Amino acid sequence: MKIEEVQSTTKKQRIATHTHIKGLGLEANGKALPLAAGFVGQAAAREAGGLIVDMIRQKKMAGRALLLAGPPGTGKTALALGICQELGSKVPFCPMVGSEVYSSEVKKTEVLMEHFRRAIGLRIKENKEVTELSPEETESVTGGYGKSISHVIIGLKTVKGTKQLKLDPTIYDALIKEKVAVGDVIYIEANSGAVKRVGRSDAFATEFDLEAEEYVPLPKGEVHKKKEIVQDVTLHDLDAANARPQGGQDILSLMGQMMKPRKTEITDKLRQEINKVVNRYIDEGVAELVPGVLFIDEVHMLDMECFSYLNRALESSLSPIVIFATNRGICNVRGTDMTSPHGIPVDLLDRLVIIRTETYGPAEMIQILAIRAQVEELLIDEESLAFLGELGQEASLRHAVQLLSPASVVAKMNGRDSICKADLEEVNSLYIDAKSSARLLQQQQDRYIS
Repeated sequence: MKIEEVQSTTKKQRIATHTHIKGLGLEANGKALPLAAGFVGQAAAREAGGLIVDMIRQKKMAGRALLLAGPPGTGKTALALGICQELGSKVPFCPMVGSEVYSSEVKKTEVLMEHFRRAIGLRIKENKEVTELSPEETESVTGGYGKSISHVIIGLKTVKGTKQLKLDPTIYDALIKEKVAVGDVIYIEANSGAVKRVGRSDAFATEFDLEAEEYVPLPKGEVHKKKEIVQDVTLHDLDAANARPQGGQDILSLMGQMMKPRKTEITDKLRQEINKVVNRYIDEGVAELVPGVLFIDEVHMLDMECFSYLNRALESSLSPIVIFATNRGICNVRGTDMTSPHGIPVDLLDRLVIIRTETYGPAEMIQILAIRAQVEELLIDEESLAFLGELGQEASLRHAVQLLSPASVVAKMNGRDSICKADLEEVNSLYIDAKSSARLLQQQQDRYIS
């Protein structure tokens, strides 16, 4: 078997609905480019989104919320994802759907609060005392049988000198686990006693040509070093870690470890305690808050209790930037007889900045379909794209995008690599869109049960 024949096992990126969105596609002065970062059209909405990104970066957007409103299939979710991509990976982005709050185990407000906390990041800077060393052998004090280890003596050597350290027996376990031998370069954290094996010291590099070891130079500098370590956590991580304390010898905690953990509520009291600690860290300069983005899609699915809770949550000092999206016009607020724009009560609408998304024109639809075909690695000619664009205008953009994959399968069956108009016509005859389906239902009403 030749090596060339072996297929790589690296996972191919799965293609989702919004894989092609890479950002908002704006120029440096904030103007929207007609076609950039996977976005087509929607210039006004993208520029508005760009301003929001700038406000978030300058931390001026706390307690504000944003509503993306527009007909279905006009790129509301894409816009939220574009904002997320622009902010970068260090800013927490937490997406949820309005109907997620109706859980049988947890209260609605609890689900909302949990997502709020997931969207607030905390960047903790720690100074750790680190010892990077290469162990040397010394005589073990504890020889013989049946004796426990009282301490470990380890000889350490860096370029500047050698040193003997007396270590706690718990570190011995870590040394054994990491399989440390003489001539390895290791790294010991003074605060936590964590031992990490970095690699073999290159002083011990042998004459073999192929080796599985990674050789690293003998550590330079003093045996003791201070190293700054930055950790990114969200407030929800802190809540969850403190809600389920591990360890303990009493019967309850042992039972808790055996039983599978049910989704438990995190009490308000615990959250207040954590907020106190977080605020203390921020005042001391140990940590900084990174307010992220909470994206609630289909916000009209929330009911009055959730909306009144959101009013309060938006005004708290630890609140992320909230982006709502909805495709409803004037409709009832869920669970009441009150009609309201977008299905959101007027007092919450008052607190929102609203961005409208426009429906796409034929030329824009064709550009979007071309981008999707490229992302899905399909070949398609101009005539077919124009035909798909017409279909999109009659039915919807989503329907047109969904016809791409089946058309490529039909083209392969017919022995071609690229999709032509005949394939699309065949696929279009096989699958009907929602509007045609509704027409058929009206025509053949008597045959269906209603």
